[in-house]
Amino acid sequence: MGLFDLIKNVFGDKSTRDMRKIKPIIEQIKAAYPEIEQLSNDGLRQRTADIRQQLQDAVKDKRDEIASIKAKIETLEYEEREPLWERIDKIEKEVLEILEDELNKVLPQVFSIVKETAKRFSQNEVIEVTATDMDRDLCAQGKDFVTIEGDKAYYKNHWIAGGNDTVWNMVHYDVQLIGGTVLHQGKISEMATGEGKTLVATLPVFLNALTGNGVHVVTVNDYLAKRDSEWMGPLYMFHGLTVACIDKTQPNSPERRAAYQCDITFGTNNEFGFDYLRDNMAMRPEDMVQRAHNYAIVDEVDSVLIDDARTPLIISGPIPRGEDQMFDTFKPNVERLYNAQRKLVTSLLADAKRMMASDDENTVKEGTLLLFRAHKGLPKYKPLIKFLSEEGVKALMLKTEAHYMQDNNREMHIVTDPLYFVIEEQNNTIEITDNGIDVLTQGTDDPTFFVLPDIASQLSAVTNEQISDEEKVAKKDALLQNYSIKSERVHTVTQLLKAYALFNNNEEYIVTPEGEVKIVDEQTGRIMEGRRYSDGLHQAIEAKEGVNVQAATQTFATITLQNYFRMYHKLAGMTGTAETEAGEFWDIYKLDVVTIPTNRPVLRNDMPDRVYKTEKEKFNAVIVEIEKMRDMGRPVLVGTTSVEISEKLSRMLNLRHIPHQVLNAKLHQKEADIVAQAGRSIDGKGVVTIATNMAGRGTDIKLTPEVKEAGGLAIIGTERHESRRVDRQLRGRAGRQGDPGSSVFYVSFEDKVMRLFASENIVKVLDKLGLKDGEAIESKMVTNSIEKAQKRVEENHFGVRKHLLEYDDVMNEQRKVIYTRRHHAVMGERIGIDVINTLHDGVEDLVMQFAGDQYDDFSNAVMMRFAVEPPFGKDEYRHMDNNKKIDQLFDKVLKSFNSKMSKLSEVANPVIQNIVAQQLESGVEPQGIIRVPITDGRRTYGIAISIKEAYETGCKSLEKAWQKAVMLLTIDENWKEHLREMDQLKQSVQNASYEQKDPLVIYKTEAFNMF
Repeated sequence: MGLFDLIKNVFGDKSTRDMRKIKPIIEQIKAAYPEIEQLSNDGLRQRTADIRQQLQDAVKDKRDEIASIKAKIETLEYEEREPLWERIDKIEKEVLEILEDELNKVLPQVFSIVKETAKRFSQNEVIEVTATDMDRDLCAQGKDFVTIEGDKAYYKNHWIAGGNDTVWNMVHYDVQLIGGTVLHQGKISEMATGEGKTLVATLPVFLNALTGNGVHVVTVNDYLAKRDSEWMGPLYMFHGLTVACIDKTQPNSPERRAAYQCDITFGTNNEFGFDYLRDNMAMRPEDMVQRAHNYAIVDEVDSVLIDDARTPLIISGPIPRGEDQMFDTFKPNVERLYNAQRKLVTSLLADAKRMMASDDENTVKEGTLLLFRAHKGLPKYKPLIKFLSEEGVKALMLKTEAHYMQDNNREMHIVTDPLYFVIEEQNNTIEITDNGIDVLTQGTDDPTFFVLPDIASQLSAVTNEQISDEEKVAKKDALLQNYSIKSERVHTVTQLLKAYALFNNNEEYIVTPEGEVKIVDEQTGRIMEGRRYSDGLHQAIEAKEGVNVQAATQTFATITLQNYFRMYHKLAGMTGTAETEAGEFWDIYKLDVVTIPTNRPVLRNDMPDRVYKTEKEKFNAVIVEIEKMRDMGRPVLVGTTSVEISEKLSRMLNLRHIPHQVLNAKLHQKEADIVAQAGRSIDGKGVVTIATNMAGRGTDIKLTPEVKEAGGLAIIGTERHESRRVDRQLRGRAGRQGDPGSSVFYVSFEDKVMRLFASENIVKVLDKLGLKDGEAIESKMVTNSIEKAQKRVEENHFGVRKHLLEYDDVMNEQRKVIYTRRHHAVMGERIGIDVINTLHDGVEDLVMQFAGDQYDDFSNAVMMRFAVEPPFGKDEYRHMDNNKKIDQLFDKVLKSFNSKMSKLSEVANPVIQNIVAQQLESGVEPQGIIRVPITDGRRTYGIAISIKEAYETGCKSLEKAWQKAVMLLTIDENWKEHLREMDQLKQSVQNASYEQKDPLVIYKTEAFNMF
């Protein structure tokens, strides 16, 4: 027994320790349940109302204190307001803490109420209660589960959810109570497929919704968001909680705002994130839809917070001359270059095959070098991949690769010099060689047309020239302009080359019949609507495919999903597979993963991988296995990693006349319906379903009795995914709730994971075994080696996500400052404080900028910026302490500002009084909006204000409206420009790694200075 096993025996593993902590809470729920069970239907609803009131009473004093501070804050001078706002922020945090404590106290009762409600719905076709106003509203809205007769409301136990008539037949098991407790504690609940995660969520959602602060239930697609809100909704509405789904409403609409005001709001991760960005572009409070981020439960949390987190959410808009792009211009040059490389690689491969078949050791060695050269030239070339899967070939190439990579790639130039460009497939990078430059520049007079000059040495040379300063500046400007033009040209060509050599139609992307290029998510096989590759790559692919190249855009607002979800006061998630990413969940989100035991033991038989030499042999074996299982009466779910493989298998099955369904993860409702039917047999033959691994996720596959008898659902994976988690998800489709089932993966040496990451040792072992054509090997060592390769890929992907987050964290700190200021401006509450802080910062900036004898420059700058004279003369200025200068100048600037604000009111007030007098004479109460033109000397602002409010405040509301308009315009213009500069900075710092410097450190420093 090892040390680890000994520790485990004494202390238990993490799962055991987690269960030990939760068990007392489950006992409290069981103790509270008998009393709840005895309540009448009305008594059950009244108990919920009492608990809601109890929660409100617990924080009433604190909320009253906030209201009283807000009532007097506007009457105070600006300088006295800030401590009071800080006090409000502190009390609001205390309110959340008190509510959390109260929720923990009432948890046993509330979970019992939810369980008892579910039980009554499952045991009764109709539940009779005394009708409330909400019951009547629900009936008036046409909800199909409630009817009103006199003073009674009748709740049915069946309703339409996701387009299907659903009968409620679920009651919470003990393991679901455990899962619900974990979610309430703000952790990730890992529960196997079929354990009823959707029902589990009802417990913490119901409990946390009682505070009235809002609960967000986040799903992976809009079909699940709509279905789950309709399916679980009646359970919540029965107790007077309001429920909505944002995906049923339009962005920025009053309906979406109302959806966010509900106790429980369902929606997709993208819509929640984009609503946050849109709110921070709003100009009026009524245009904002979200409220404070209180509590979110993320369904399929690994898919949302891990898979989707690599692509940030971006709202972009057109930029001036965004159509002036060079992708179509240089497409012929790049096509010529790509075809030259393809021709070269074809001949290299032919020579390599001939030489490697020789008996002479040196000839074989030379042939292997040619093979490695071909691999560096076009690693995704299909004939090359096929040859590498033959016995002994991959092992020889890996040996050659190791030889040329030693001593920090010192001799790699021998391999790469004859090529036109060199590809590093694992990093998605391409480098054009001198030969490639020659091919690119054919037909141009300038051999350096696609070569970036050494700008540093050129500028240095100009500095040392014996010419005037004006001539130096002119020369340097010309050099920088030339560099900028060439830089864009080289960037365009590189992106086009990537599009040709690394991105394939129907693998990384698809082209729709309308001529749009859409990304296919490599993790899920889904079409990623609304997403585009960044940095010009998307336009390069559009040019390659001959469709309309869309104009370049500029970022207006952006956030990563990681930073969006970290804003929630409490975050929780649920999935069948989180354990493999537990480290990342803790590192990024501080989310603990708790593995929940299954309700019944898992009987699924997970078989070792079956490994074949070639893809063709593998697919033939898959078809044979499908036929065998189908004939046994077992339904088969075939998991694929891409749309292309799904369609290839479908063609092979059609040739054998085997009926089947194909799912490409494009139509969420259709895929959910098909997956739900994937556990049946027809006339004694199992149904066959081919699906990309993630299709229909969130849908149960229920088996018929005859299928259970035949051995249950058979899962066949056609390839190991880059992520172990996705493989576990596919396996988890079988064996739900103690059902029988089996799973097996088919692997070949042409598969991406084996091609990129299989070690030299495994290749040697397989060569020794001498696989014959069509023969498979089942070896634990091979399976373990594949899992190690997957682990390396996962670590690589984690690195990519962490890298993205590290860069976004820099911007996130800036985003918080800007969005807080912007929010204050839109709401108008703290705008006065922000205005005087801005004035103070401006004063401080000028004093620090002009020191010593620069009084005249200082005086001019003060006049230009604040339109006031300095409050001290030249002599005083020389001897005065900086802090004193700041204080005196700020006092004068503030007086000037207050005087201008008062003047604004004085000028506008008689006009408003006159309008109101005319309205009153006509017998009309003061009403309507008036637009007041105000100029600051450079631009004119049309300030819209309410006539009634202006009349009642003596036009003080006009002062605030003008401050709002100026703040919003200034913030938005500068932030947009800052985002553009940050994009450019991010691209430019990447070259720092060539100088052995950390790009992130430079990015942080420069970003801070720019901000």
